[in-house]
Amino acid sequence: MDYDAMIDSETWRFIRVSYSYYPKSAVQLSVFEQRRLYDAMCRAFAVGRPERIKVKERRTGSVGLRHYSAGGSGARIVYFHGGGFIMGGLESHDDLCAEICAATNYDLFAVDYRLAPEYRHPSMFDDALAATRYVLQMENLPLLLCGDSAGGNLAAAVAHTLRDRTAQIVGQLLIYPALGGDPGRGSYLVHAAAPMLSLDDVMFFERIRVKGQPPRHDPTFAPLTDREFSELPPTIVVSAECDPLSDDGREYCQRIAAAGGKSLWINEPGLVHGYLRGRHTVSRAKQSFARIVGALNDLGRGIWLGDQ
Repeated sequence: MDYDAMIDSETWRFIRVSYSYYPKSAVQLSVFEQRRLYDAMCRAFAVGRPERIKVKERRTGSVGLRHYSAGGSGARIVYFHGGGFIMGGLESHDDLCAEICAATNYDLFAVDYRLAPEYRHPSMFDDALAATRYVLQMENLPLLLCGDSAGGNLAAAVAHTLRDRTAQIVGQLLIYPALGGDPGRGSYLVHAAAPMLSLDDVMFFERIRVKGQPPRHDPTFAPLTDREFSELPPTIVVSAECDPLSDDGREYCQRIAAAGGKSLWINEPGLVHGYLRGRHTVSRAKQSFARIVGALNDLGRGIWLGDQ
């Protein structure tokens, strides 16, 4: 794959800076060291919160949430962070969540779910589900599910589990999600050696998330293995072209559409996994972030792209 031709100079600069903190070979290190490097990388790209954002720490049972508010009303967003199910947390995605809140004017709840290997599947899903139910019962307002990478997986898994709540869960937006596609075909092979996330990395994160073999036909682990894709909320998946996970988004949207639902797949050209950290330095990432917050705004207001 000719990534020199596909990826522009701004994105390559973002990749090089990312690797200076979290190198290609990081998955060979201990989980403790991976977390330390990942957190340092996230801090290097952090830009702080917009001034008007107010933050309150919340808790439901043992699950922590960070509540961002811009003083608006309307829909609420539940956000699940990325990090391969082993890294990340409220701090790694703090500025991103604050910016989404400010751009949409919707309250946002970031979820501090448990991580592997200390906690294995379904611990992180159980936390995601508990947090979503907590926000659902706060007020009868439209709710959006959103997440990046591993968090996109959790958002989709929650949507499948709570499909009976689609009157209130009005949409989901998944950002370069890992949905459990077939690693032996498509983008998994075409982009097996992609910058920022390789096929080997994907398989490492899948293995560490469970004890023993990954479960089969378990949508709480891999939403693409579900047998039923009807009655899901309107769904937008934003993938990165240069990412082994890109076909997960395409296939997921195709299955929802085939079941009679609303879905839209956006495959961002020339971008790589994790590009949202570059939304202030990479023009393509900035444009994609604008599309993401615009789509969240529309979903929260009950507007679907195809209806306009």
